[in-house]
Amino acid sequence: MNIEPIAYYRSLLPSKFGVPRQSGLVPELKGRVEFLPEFCNADALRGIEGFDYLWLVWGFSLNERREGEWSALVRPPLLGGNEYMGVFATRSPFRPNPLGLSSVRLLGVECTADGVALLVGGADLADGTPVYDIKPYVAYSDAHPGARSGFVDSNSWPKVDVVFPERLRALFSADDFGALMKILELDPRPQYHNDPDRVYGMPFAGYDVRFRVSAGVLEVLDAVALL
Repeated sequence: MNIEPIAYYRSLLPSKFGVPRQSGLVPELKGRVEFLPEFCNADALRGIEGFDYLWLVWGFSLNERREGEWSALVRPPLLGGNEYMGVFATRSPFRPNPLGLSSVRLLGVECTADGVALLVGGADLADGTPVYDIKPYVAYSDAHPGARSGFVDSNSWPKVDVVFPERLRALFSADDFGALMKILELDPRPQYHNDPDRVYGMPFAGYDVRFRVSAGVLEVLDAVALL
């Protein structure tokens, strides 16, 4: 079976660095699902506004791997990147078929001169990610309260305190700044990095946000406009 994108996701995060590690972790992060011309048909979205959440089926387009390359064992970031689990027991992007599945909140349907688009919140996709299918989230069958979640139940993403200079806040809109703070609180560094002197750069909303982390505190140092 050959599949082709029906849409592309548009976001403030142009690279993998900084993208939330799961959907729903940063509900303040907004993005758009923009359809390709052949699928940009309002009839295809008729009734979608009655759903609060959607499933996006998408591709790990930023992974660097050879076709057919995969491993039965992977190291989940939630476990610090030091413990192996079976690939099918994780949500690792390095899979036999590089497909992702994300539950996102539907914020609105936009109709413009260029066609239709979906405004969504809480996605874990980078800008330009291909979307292969969209399905409605149905609570009576998709939600399973109390279900076990394997190693996830005994581990959680550590959060850090964020120090953000007042002089840099004005570079971002109120909504974008709120999303940026939530992303930084989740500590976007690889979990095995622990160098308090290292300065990281995270592209966001047209700026390279530069920061370092020490003793549970993430200090934003600068935000430099990207060319």
